[in-house]
Amino acid sequence: MRTFVRPFTAVSLAVCAFALLPICCAAFAQEAQVVDGMAAIVNGDVITFSQVRQLSAPREKLLRSQFTGQELENKLQEVRKLALKDLIDRRLIIQAFKKESYQIPDHIVDQRVHDIIRENFGGDRNTFIKTLEAQSYSLGEFKEKELERIMVQAMRSHNVKTNMIASPTKIEDYYRKHRDEFTSKEEIKLRMIMVSGQKDTGNAQAQKALAEEVLGKLASGGEFEQVAQIYSEDSTKDNGGDWGWIGRNTLAAPLEKFAFNMPVGRISSIIDYAGNYYIIKVEDKRGGTTKSLAEARADIEKKLIQDEAQQIQERWVAGLRKKAYIRTF
Repeated sequence: MRTFVRPFTAVSLAVCAFALLPICCAAFAQEAQVVDGMAAIVNGDVITFSQVRQLSAPREKLLRSQFTGQELENKLQEVRKLALKDLIDRRLIIQAFKKESYQIPDHIVDQRVHDIIRENFGGDRNTFIKTLEAQSYSLGEFKEKELERIMVQAMRSHNVKTNMIASPTKIEDYYRKHRDEFTSKEEIKLRMIMVSGQKDTGNAQAQKALAEEVLGKLASGGEFEQVAQIYSEDSTKDNGGDWGWIGRNTLAAPLEKFAFNMPVGRISSIIDYAGNYYIIKVEDKRGGTTKSLAEARADIEKKLIQDEAQQIQERWVAGLRKKAYIRTF
């Protein structure tokens, strides 16, 4: 029998984020109230519908708050299929772990439970046990779940090897094709005055004259905020025409073109759009800059390595699936 120890240092942080998943999911699973049965058989091991619902429950809860009717049903079926696939893959990995006669020392699992109690329950073991009991979990069941998680993470670390180096050519090619990923969002801090061209009198000329009068007051040194509070006729009037920070595709196209091309601090001329008259001022700008290749290199290399690891893992698990007997119901 071999003891599979080497990957645990790297794995311990990886499993941390998932440590309390059984506790959290059990509460959601209780809401489903589904009659249990076999969802799949993996080389003789049974995966139940309750296990699928337990894994998919947090995502299902979110979907129920976002969708209704047939669209909701379609989304639920999709997320349950993904949960079943994940459970099948986990079972295959655990079976591969056991086939290699690896073992996880008991003290590794005990330490993991100790860390969970310390990090999530302030070191209070009694509160931890009561939480398990409230979710119908025994300490033994919880340890078994943690043991399986460690097995899966350890096997992934053991079987998914990468070169850990991305070639300069690949990095440069990625940068060329994905420059938008390294360009910060362009935003402006905007104030705007709107004078309606369709007042009750229907006198468009009078409204145009009013807009020109407003522009004259601004040109004479009037504070934009104060002038907007007096003359503007849109919803930002009380705030002095303040739109705050906005990105592209917020304003109508003609207004956006003016706003994003104006220098900071300058007041526009009158913009005649859709029967109304607009005067805008850009108070500040930010973003719209692109990182150089040198600045982006480390992030690109990290992403390329992660992508390669994901592809290697998928090929490895696909090989396990190919050799396995899997039946879904």
